[in-house]
Formats: sequence, C-alpha cells, structure tokens
Amino acid sequence: MNKYLPILDWLPLAKQYWKEDLIAGITGTIIVIPQAVAFAMIAGMPPIYGFYTAMLTPVIAAIFGSSYHLVSGPTTTSSIVLYGIISKFVTPDNDIEAFVSLAILLSFMAGVIKLFMGLARMGKLVNFVSNSVIIGFSAGAGVLIAFKQLKHIFAIKVPQGSSFYNIIHHIITHISETNWFAFTVAVSTLFVALGIKKFKKISRLYMLIAMLFGSFLAFWLTNYYGATVETVGAIPSNLPPFNIPAFDWKNMKMLTSGAIILATLGLVEAAAISRSIALHTHQKLNTNQEFISQGISNTVSSFFSCYTSSASFTRSSINFQSGAKTPMSALISAAGLMLVVLLFANYAAYLPKPAMGGIILLVGYNLIDFEHIKQIIKSSRRELIVFLATFLGTLFLDLQVALVLGVFLSLFFYLERTSKPNIAELGIDDSKRFLNILRDNNAVTCPQLKIIRIDGSVYFGAIEAVSNYFSDLYEANEVQNILIVADGINFIDLAGAEWLSHEVLKWQENRGGIYITGMKIVSQDVLKKGGFIKKMGHQIFFKDKTQAIATIYKKLDHHICETCTIKAFDECQ
Repeated sequence: MNKYLPILDWLPLAKQYWKEDLIAGITGTIIVIPQAVAFAMIAGMPPIYGFYTAMLTPVIAAIFGSSYHLVSGPTTTSSIVLYGIISKFVTPDNDIEAFVSLAILLSFMAGVIKLFMGLARMGKLVNFVSNSVIIGFSAGAGVLIAFKQLKHIFAIKVPQGSSFYNIIHHIITHISETNWFAFTVAVSTLFVALGIKKFKKISRLYMLIAMLFGSFLAFWLTNYYGATVETVGAIPSNLPPFNIPAFDWKNMKMLTSGAIILATLGLVEAAAISRSIALHTHQKLNTNQEFISQGISNTVSSFFSCYTSSASFTRSSINFQSGAKTPMSALISAAGLMLVVLLFANYAAYLPKPAMGGIILLVGYNLIDFEHIKQIIKSSRRELIVFLATFLGTLFLDLQVALVLGVFLSLFFYLERTSKPNIAELGIDDSKRFLNILRDNNAVTCPQLKIIRIDGSVYFGAIEAVSNYFSDLYEANEVQNILIVADGINFIDLAGAEWLSHEVLKWQENRGGIYITGMKIVSQDVLKKGGFIKKMGHQIFFKDKTQAIATIYKKLDHHICETCTIKAFDECQ
C-alpha cells in the first residue's frame, strides 16, 4: 500500500515536524490567495475557480505524490496554455459558461493522459532532462517570477501576458507613475524578510513575519497618509461544488491535441520542479508516482469545478524555504485557504499586493542556484550551452519551448559524445599488465596483433566513428589480427551487430581475423538473438585476454616471431 499511497510513508513523520509544516502551511495560505485570483484571470476563468483549484488539487497531489515539498495548484504556465487552447474555439468575453465548461473538460482529459503516462511507467522520459536544464529552467523561472512582481512593487499597470522584455521596457518607460507608498511597503517587506533570515531561531518565520509587517505598514500608510496601496480585494466564500464535466465526444475530439500538450508540459514542469528542490534536499523521487499523483489530482478535481493544475514553482519554493518537512504543509495550506474563504474573507481581502511582491521577489532570487551555476561554468562548455539556452529560453520564449530546447540540446550533446567512443590501443608492461600505450610509454605491442579497447556503445550513432577506425587499419595493412577488449562496450544494437559481423567476416577472408574478449552479456544479446555469433563463429569469442592471446598466438606467423625482439606475451618466451 505504501507504494501506491505515499502518504503512509510521510504521515508518521508529520507528527515529528508538525511545527515546521504548520508554519510553511500558513505561509503558503497567505501566498496562494492573490495567486489563485491572478492565475484564474490569466486562464480566462472567474476568480472563484482559482480558489477551487488551489483548495483541492494540492490535497490530492500530496496524498499520492512522492515529493515532500511539491505543491500543486493553478500555475502561470498551465493557465496561459489552457487559455491559448480554448480561446481558439471560444473566448470568455463571448461565452464565459462555454469557456468554463471546456476548461474543466480539458482539465479532465489532461488528467487522464497524465495518469496513463504514470501507470505506463513513462516517468523515465524525464531522465532525459539533465540537471543543467533544470538549473537553467529554475534560474529563468526565478527571474521571471521576480520581474513579474515589479508591477506590484512599483504599482505600475503592466499589460497582461507581457513578456520578460516588455515588462522591463514598460516599467522603465512608466517609472514616473510609481506609487511610492506601494514601493515603500514592498521594499520594507523585502528588507524585513532578509533581516529575519539572519536570525536562526526565527528564520523559518521570515516570510510570515514580513507579510504581517507589510500588511500593518500598508494599513498605517493608508490611514495616516491617505496612501493608495492595492490589496487582494473581495474574496468569494464558496467551497468547490461537485459538478460532472460536460462530456461531449465532439468537444473531446476537438481538445485532444491540446490536452496532450497541456499534460506533457505539466508533467515535465512537475518533474523539473521536484528535481530542482531534490538537488537541495537529496530526496529520492519516484517520477512515475509523481505522474500518477498529478493525473489523479487533475482528474478528480475536475469533478469539483477545478481547472487544470500542475506543480507550482513559486508555492513549492516557498514551501521548501519556509521549512516544510512533509506534504502535510500542503494539506495545512489548503485547509487554511478554505478557512480564509469561509471565515476570514473580509480580512484577507486587505492583504497588500506590494508586500506579497516583495516576498515573492526574494523567492525568485532564491530559485537561482548560484553554486551549481558556477560548477557548470567551470566544468563543461556543453553543459553551459544547455544551461544558457534553457535560461534565456525561459526568459524570452515560452516556458514549454525553453524546456524542449534544453532537452533537445542535452540529447544532442549526449549523442555527440556517445557517437565517438574512445578507442584505446593497449600494450603490455613488464608486469604483464594491459595498459593504454598513450599513457604508458614503457608498454610494448605485438607487431602481429593489435589489442584495442572500445569504451562506449556500438550503436547506430557510433558506427561511423568505429568503422572509420577499422577501415584505416585495414587499408594500412600493418597488422593481420585484432583483439577487441569488449568489457568497455555497454551495449550493441542491431546496426552495430550488422557492422561488426561484416567487419569480422571481411578480416577473416582477407587478413588474419578479429577476435573479441570480455564482452558483457548485455552486449551479447543482440548478437545471439540475431544469429550474428553463429555467422562470425563462436571460436572468435573469449572470456578473458589470457585465453584469447594463447589461442591467437598459435595462428601468428612464427617466422616473424623468431626474429621479434619485443616478446610481448608469455607464449613468446
């Protein structure tokens, strides 16, 4: 049961860390209130649907998810993508009821696709998302999150859906419109948060204390100086009602491609966020279970008037940075939101947006992993290119495009590296050890037998490089026999097996021969199943180098051996 219900694993721990989870949950409640409204508006939905989604989806995802810090709910990405998909067929301005109906149906379909991918154990797909992609995506998202708060910090109206560049341009050109009262609240909140973080005993409370300070400051400025500081505003006091999605075959067919895009993007986003946080917590994640939790969360919540959800970068980061230890913090946050909506809507409506902007500005900064970025810069040029492409793509392109670009570059560089496996020529030293002759000048080689070690996989992408090496040896005609030390070959695919059998037969016919030793069982599978070993002959395969050399020595030209002064092998003595 623990495998299918991760809550059984972390629930006993929640008793131990209830204080940390309580603080993180309350902080999450405060932060999610304006986000629920904003994300719903981005999606073209009435604000109440943002609250429905923020109340229910984190609970279901926490019960079935494997990450201890991931918080699900409405997100910027899912909201933007949902609006883009449905607005092709109907817009909120024309028919809000039809728009909401399609949005909930789309959420159900995306949930089913996520659930199927999890049950089909397709979580391994995210293994192709390298750490450089995640770090670049996290850094880019952190910058985006921070800059999107500038409109609240300066109290300057920025057009909805503005890009990173447009936000900067708009703020600079309208800087004279700054509301200095709002700016004072935002900056003061930010500095209070930074100051409290330095005190270890209360450092985990820095967001909560800073938010309360910002709220009181905004209240004081408003009452004593007549300042105008924008607040969250009126909050409806409704809980998610049960409502079956409007299943219609025509609409489902129309939304299928959009549902696949929405589901895939949501899963990659969830995996990227959970792995990003896991870099700090070192928690072992089960990506398939994360897919399942996201699928169940979207599917079930769609029956309670919720639109599509995914893992939230902002709330997950705040949850982690607030000191959360278990997913209980997400349950507390959802329960807190329900209480706020039911009991304290009038008070919560006065939370100042500039104060929240100051807090989220700090959260965005904390998403930038400077330590790992320095390691990337120092260690690998390829990884740096992947990081920069993902980072800049996140800033200037769509988030989904940035992720795809990062993954594509990671795969490209991986294929580039594996397409050129290292081929080392081995010699023998005085102690009869086999060494790379480039690293040990004292190692000697037999003039009739070249011993090589292939480090890498012999697959379709590497055939050209390996084939060119053997072609050069064949044309040079300096040695008649080759012994391949194959313990460094990870696997051989069908194309590699066909090339190897062709090369072996060519050398057997026109030269001495090619022999193979130490091949892994995994590498032998295709050779056996495809009948290639039978074609090449079992006699060319050996368990170890000693056995192989003893057999090959008998086939060498002994007239040359008599005049040879190298005496590389024991048999030569």
